[in-house]
Amino acid sequence: MNILEVEGLNKHFGGLAATSAVDFHVEAGEIVGLIGPNGAGKTTVFNLVSGAILPDSGVVRFKGTSIAGLKPHQIARMGIARTFQSVKIFSKMSVSENVLLGHLFGRAKGTDPAETNEILDFVGLAGLKDARAMDLTLANQKRLEVARALATHPDLLLLDELMAGLTPTEVAKAMELVKSIRERGVTIVMIEHVMKAIMSICDRIIVLHHGEKIAEGTPQEVVQNRTVIEVYLGE
Repeated sequence: MNILEVEGLNKHFGGLAATSAVDFHVEAGEIVGLIGPNGAGKTTVFNLVSGAILPDSGVVRFKGTSIAGLKPHQIARMGIARTFQSVKIFSKMSVSENVLLGHLFGRAKGTDPAETNEILDFVGLAGLKDARAMDLTLANQKRLEVARALATHPDLLLLDELMAGLTPTEVAKAMELVKSIRERGVTIVMIEHVMKAIMSICDRIIVLHHGEKIAEGTPQEVVQNRTVIEVYLGE
């Protein structure tokens, strides 16, 4: 069953086509990679799906319901959560307070400190719950953003470059976290440039270039695609 369907998604900024007739679907339970060169339109797709910006035209359906044009908080309460390419946390608030905000703006009724503690333990931040968010390492700030997203009770999680800037050891831990999130029943779409991660944990990969989808398939199919090699992967 498709949890997300995108059809003919168009968005222009002035004369630039950020996305052009983009079509794809995501099945419930999948981990789908969204890759392509910088400026390919990947984050724009996330912004359109999550309601941060409005499409010029096209259809976005979540669990069969059209969501194009809804506000971000409405979409969050339907069950879509996201992280950001540049980490967006409430830096002067504590780690646990950041996660409690996820409860407030998601599908939960009120806040639940016990659940907050469980989520922090799940992402590996239990020992830092009283720390200020600004004092965390980059890797832990990214984990905090994931924790806040999980606190909204999502069915679909959009991860925007979770592994960017991390060490190889941190990347390995982030890969395990992504797989563990899927095991909790959350479907994942991830923008990522770390090809080791994309190749090893994604069921399918969608490739964008200049706002257009140029390829889609299994990791093995995509890395053998001549167009993808020419515009993104290199020989």
